[in-house]
Amino acid sequence: MTNASANPGGDRVLYGCMGLGGSWDPDPYGPADIDAAEAAVVAALDSGITTFDHADIYRHGKAEAVFGEVLARTPGLRERITLQTKCGIRLGDEDRPGMYDLRGESIARRVEESLTRLRTDVIDVLLLHRPDPLADVDETAAALTSLHHQGLVRGFGVSNMGAAQIAHLQARLDVPLVANQLEMSLHSRAWVEAGVLLNTPDSARNGFPFGTLEHCRDHGIRLQAWGALAQGRFTGLQETPAERATAALLTELARKKDTTPETVLLWWLMRHPAAIAPVIGSARPERIRACADAALREPELTHEEWYELWITARGVPLP
Repeated sequence: MTNASANPGGDRVLYGCMGLGGSWDPDPYGPADIDAAEAAVVAALDSGITTFDHADIYRHGKAEAVFGEVLARTPGLRERITLQTKCGIRLGDEDRPGMYDLRGESIARRVEESLTRLRTDVIDVLLLHRPDPLADVDETAAALTSLHHQGLVRGFGVSNMGAAQIAHLQARLDVPLVANQLEMSLHSRAWVEAGVLLNTPDSARNGFPFGTLEHCRDHGIRLQAWGALAQGRFTGLQETPAERATAALLTELARKKDTTPETVLLWWLMRHPAAIAPVIGSARPERIRACADAALREPELTHEEWYELWITARGVPLP
């Protein structure tokens, strides 16, 4: 990878670039969109964040493109950061529905397009965005191996996959998978509750692939949490009594620990032994900077505080 380890935050927290590039349509981006992307990147760097997470579909490719513009504006920046992007989802249009596509030829083409938009000659980490039921896993693995041998991609991971799917792919790869990006937050808690709802009536409704956390930990696969700030449910507008109670608790803990509620929210994920790396996706510089302590300080939650946040957010006691 590139030089992310030079920063004390490193890849402890990732900046998710989905909000960059203007509107969610194919209309061109403009100078204001580039300026907004630059402001977000500067805020992330100022907050100790040096890993930037993309996907080829974000804003119809415009998120990658404006980021490439920022790299072109800032000599030396590429060497200071880690670039991660994803492929495997194809957005729908009037000619075809949205679908998943992990065919070898498609992966190679999407990577080439991402490299062009990002204005770089190598992607540090490529994630397969979602499983494609029609993909031939041998063909998918061969495409990844070819990209690695060509020096176009340094490392690989997956997104939204369970333990069995990861093992099925890894068995065909010589390069180790290094990341699995899943929706994980104090609001989206299926990942942590799967392990405690076993042998209860609620287990069947959980839906999280049981054993995935353990598989990733055993095989050195870094868990990355998308949606880590829970779309502002606890640090913005609250809609339920449990959300209001959780927001109040976050504010209290933030005051006690001289930090922000956003940081405490991320610390709740990071305090888990799986060493989860949150992905923050806000395009607002002030909200990015509110997460700086999560990148620069170790999680400062006690065992009891972690459980209090969990139970408060659940709104009901543990089984």
